[in-house]
Amino acid sequence: MPDPELTSLERTALYKSLGNPLRRRILDYLGRHGEANSTVLARELGESSGTTSYHLRKLAEQHLIEEIAEKSGGRERWWRALPFSHTTPDPATMAPEELAAAEGLARLKIEMDTGLYLRAHKEYAGPEGWSQVQRSGTWMTREELVDFVREYRALLDRYGHPREEAPEEARPVNLRFYAVPDAVGEWQGEPTGP
Repeated sequence: MPDPELTSLERTALYKSLGNPLRRRILDYLGRHGEANSTVLARELGESSGTTSYHLRKLAEQHLIEEIAEKSGGRERWWRALPFSHTTPDPATMAPEELAAAEGLARLKIEMDTGLYLRAHKEYAGPEGWSQVQRSGTWMTREELVDFVREYRALLDRYGHPREEAPEEARPVNLRFYAVPDAVGEWQGEPTGP
């Protein structure tokens, strides 16, 4: 897992790496299937093995994946994803290049999340189905919202499983959480939107 105290240059490199669409697809594949080599990824992702091999090395440099030494031999190297968690700092504290890389990654995430949101609505089969859609609104203080987000993360830890420890009937599930205060212009002296 990357060091939580990354420098601006290290975060910039991380955001560029995660913002690369092919690297995202490689990470998604490894997350779903557990392991792969460049040949498997080339076949599954429609790329050349040279291209996937290059991107695998770059992901390894970022400590996002690791080689499976006991399975690798000669020129054939097998890879698995590593646990990863990162919280992006306040954009106002970022250097210009870091901010540009973070914004590029955010655009890719928004595109992916929009697709997930549309799928969730399309595949919704009632409150007991695999696809769930929940929209809510309430009043909170900033401190209550921060506490809520901490508890949300704790719930994910409580109910979620690492791939290798998941029950047989478990499926990969994509969860997204957004909390945005109403844009009222200003609230108690603090700007909150247009």
